[in-house]
Amino acid sequence: MDHLPRASRRPGARALCCLLSLFFFLAAGPAPAAAADRAAGGLGYVALGDSYSAGVGAGDYEAASGACKRSRRSFPALWSAAHAPGSFASGACIGAGTEEVASGQLGLLNRSTGLVSITVGANDAGFGETMTTCVLRPEADCLARVEQARAYIGRTLPGRLDRVYGAIADKAPAARVVVMGYPRLYRLGGSCLAGLSERSRAALNAAADELNAVAAKRAADHGFAFGDVAAAFEGHEICSAAPWIHSLAFPVENSYHPTAAGQSHGYLPVFSSAV
Repeated sequence: MDHLPRASRRPGARALCCLLSLFFFLAAGPAPAAAADRAAGGLGYVALGDSYSAGVGAGDYEAASGACKRSRRSFPALWSAAHAPGSFASGACIGAGTEEVASGQLGLLNRSTGLVSITVGANDAGFGETMTTCVLRPEADCLARVEQARAYIGRTLPGRLDRVYGAIADKAPAARVVVMGYPRLYRLGGSCLAGLSERSRAALNAAADELNAVAAKRAADHGFAFGDVAAAFEGHEICSAAPWIHSLAFPVENSYHPTAAGQSHGYLPVFSSAV
């Protein structure tokens, strides 16, 4: 191998080495932190989606966000505070589904947007109505309503996600887009002595898994990253010893949403890794 140093001193060899180095650099693609670097270097970060991105349940809401209840303790706000992107805007709002995101939030995006996060799909599938049914009505009604939600998730939601994901890509073509999933709500066999039956809790968890699987597949097909938070919340679901998700709570809008700890210890690390 002692011929390599002599060869590298020749102009042709040096040029070949430079070309090979450039080839391997380009082939490797951007480093995992490229989106964070772009955002911190002057390009903006935009958070889109529903109450899980707004931070409902975490408290410390921005007065200017009004009824949308965007929290300074939400994972988008926490990430922005830690990384200081060139700009940060959140359109996330309680109750938002794919139509609300498409019609009311995408105006925040432009060709200078470097990073986008989104949680969406649960409201399309009737998350609120499902939980109301499960809390107020018998187990059979709960299980039937969950199956209705799962049918929607499998048949109708993929097309709705495709439309909103495609619109994001059109409006922010240079952005790194991270689709964030939803946690399982319940710790099965946990410490809850009242409330929903174990079958209802298991059915709700299965619906969350299906929703995440559909969102992850549609995200991958659009070239987006997916942040799966199920493992991060494991051991911190409702009915666990240290839950990061509110059970039935007051104000009622906090119910079944992450606490401040759920945002900072559940969502934020997963999002940071996906960026």
